[in-house]
Amino acid sequence: MNAIETIGLAKSFHRRRVIDGLDLHVGRGEIYGLIGKNGSGKSTTMKLIAGLMPPDDGDIFVLGKQLAPCEAHPRVGTLIEHPGVYPDLSAFDNMMVKALALGLVGPRVACTQLLAAVDLAGAGKQKVKRFSAGMKQRLGVALALLGDPDVLLLDEPLNGLDPEAARDIRDLIVRLNRECGVTVLISSHILDQLERICTAYGVLRDSKLAAELTADEVERACASCLMLRCADAPRALAVLSERCPQAHLTALPGDEIRIEGDVDAEAVGAALLAEGIAVLDLHRAEGDREAFFVDLMGDSGTESAA
Repeated sequence: MNAIETIGLAKSFHRRRVIDGLDLHVGRGEIYGLIGKNGSGKSTTMKLIAGLMPPDDGDIFVLGKQLAPCEAHPRVGTLIEHPGVYPDLSAFDNMMVKALALGLVGPRVACTQLLAAVDLAGAGKQKVKRFSAGMKQRLGVALALLGDPDVLLLDEPLNGLDPEAARDIRDLIVRLNRECGVTVLISSHILDQLERICTAYGVLRDSKLAAELTADEVERACASCLMLRCADAPRALAVLSERCPQAHLTALPGDEIRIEGDVDAEAVGAALLAEGIAVLDLHRAEGDREAFFVDLMGDSGTESAA
């Protein structure tokens, strides 16, 4: 069973479709990275799942329960866009306000532990209005973790953090996932940050889901490979399938063939030469994760709604 699933989810603002027929599948125990350009619908998707706005169409399931419009699942913790805090209260008091609203047992202990976990133990009595952007972001993560949620929705949680703080938050997310089984749906425009923690990805493009991939599938797609261009690509495919059974072959436009697996250029060239197939180009291409994701996201441009 998926921790989060959406079916045909749709949302428009001012007659512009921001989310259009979104079918999202976040498995239990995954750290699922939601990727897309500005305006692709990442924040809107998070808000719909969190119950912060109603969809125009479609269904949302969280932990097996179908949610009504604007219904928030009690086992979901959220940090979407900017943390909702009281600026004239301290970090600890902000935590206590939410802990008491949730009816937590032993709230002072829970708040103290979570502030320490996000490296805010020394700032617990300081008013939040004096916090830096990074400190507010860390407080937002701590607030999302109150009540030991089974699912976390984190929209750009690493924004405004210095490298050390970002690493601490990443480590906390991974620890919660591995040790406590917390499912995490996280969005970020910083691809290299997501690559360090995510086990699966969803890529948004033009208000739709362009692809869902596991981390292993991304790894294979971005692995080093041979790129072949020859005079007779269909026959070359047949020859290489027989002569190099360990290779994974993909026909591409322009008479090109992508060759993955444990095979070297010399073996490919020799196999084709033996069959009289002229090789026009044969070179090794190194995988580029950023280029891979940018290609999936497309060239949709930047828009105001996210």
